[in-house]
Amino acid sequence: MSTTAIKRYQWNGFVIPEPISSDAQNEEYTAALLDLERKEHLTKEERDFAEILIHLIELYEEKQYPIRAASPIEVLATLIEANDLRQKDLIPIFGSESAVSEVLHGKKPLNIRHVEKLSKRFKVSPELFLNL
Repeated sequence: MSTTAIKRYQWNGFVIPEPISSDAQNEEYTAALLDLERKEHLTKEERDFAEILIHLIELYEEKQYPIRAASPIEVLATLIEANDLRQKDLIPIFGSESAVSEVLHGKKPLNIRHVEKLSKRFKVSPELFLNL
């Protein structure tokens, strides 16, 4: 799809792409953006247009497909599963298997020491385990 196929409207002499209002239109804008990304050398106008498309696509997708923030316990459970671990594998972090179980079942909160050790263990930002 060509970037010229995107419907635009004018305001005060500016030609502006219209906001995205459907999945089909989002696919058109995304295809146009991919066409621009495939080009080896973009003009300044093409780079500016790509930036506008990115913003319009992000706005639409954030509104249409919001991502729910995961709780620290959900993050930990996902990391355990993704790394094929068992509760006993986290005993060095929590001190005992029962402490691991209490945290995973929400009976005991993560403390700063846990967060530091978990972030090092899984090589992730400590922020993943904090309720911000």
